[in-house]
Amino acid sequence: MNEQNVTWHTRHKSSLTRGERAADYLRNGMGSWPFVGGFILFMVLWATVNTFAMASRAWDPYPYILLNLFLSMLAGLQGAILLIAAKRQDAIASAMAQHDYDTDMEAKSEIEELTKINEQQLLILRELQSLAKGIGRV
Repeated sequence: MNEQNVTWHTRHKSSLTRGERAADYLRNGMGSWPFVGGFILFMVLWATVNTFAMASRAWDPYPYILLNLFLSMLAGLQGAILLIAAKRQDAIASAMAQHDYDTDMEAKSEIEELTKINEQQLLILRELQSLAKGIGRV
């Protein structure tokens, strides 16, 4: 890929650590409808198996204490993973804002330079007009 075509975002993504990539992957997975649907299906299957299918030999009979333990552990992990991902998103937003500011400042200086050139051209045109009027009188 040409160096000019490499964006800030591409360079940033290539500099991520394995843990940062994992946090992003998990955040994207846990924040999706397939995850929610799969999780609801898992809980329904857990309850069905432990209530009806294995009623006499259930490993986690009602009130599903083992399932509650797993859900509590999952909630703790999800919280930490989401905080890591949110912290990364804040860093990305901050870096992008700085990049936008730098770009805006560069554009501002270029616009100011072009404005000065335009003013010089206007002065030259006015001088040429006054010279043309002077030549036309003679």
